[in-house]
Amino acid sequence: MTIQIGDRIPEVVLKRIQQGVENVDTPTLFEARKVVLFAVPGAFTPTCSEKHLPGFIERFGDFRDRGIDVICMAVNDPFVMQAWGKSLDTPDGLQLVSDGNADLTRALGLEMDASGYGMGLRAKRFALYAEDGVVKQLFVEAPGEFRVSAADYVLEHLG
Repeated sequence: MTIQIGDRIPEVVLKRIQQGVENVDTPTLFEARKVVLFAVPGAFTPTCSEKHLPGFIERFGDFRDRGIDVICMAVNDPFVMQAWGKSLDTPDGLQLVSDGNADLTRALGLEMDASGYGMGLRAKRFALYAEDGVVKQLFVEAPGEFRVSAADYVLEHLG
């Protein structure tokens, strides 16, 4: 079952990449704050590296000006996420999290089978906006598309 507007973010533990790698649970990431979480099918993949994360890097200040935290998630190991963040010069404050076992991805019901591409289980490309751990808006891409989860689109539709 896919998460819906009004649902609470499920409780799971992810790996957050900062100076190093640390465990962080979803209540710590989402409660008592406004958050945009966007997910990419894979670090270092073309659309993710050329458009998706770079768009959020470019518009990061606009989200911060609205008091919104930004988190990028992928079903990749934390070391890949760390290298990817460094390669794109991700600003301090834009959090990268590894959902290496797809625990949150599956709990959200937003997984996809990318085995045909040799990538196994991955997150669909999506963005969600949550306040105090409750989903207020959800932007899930159709397969092969990149439009509604883009930083510009999400900012425009936050109201």
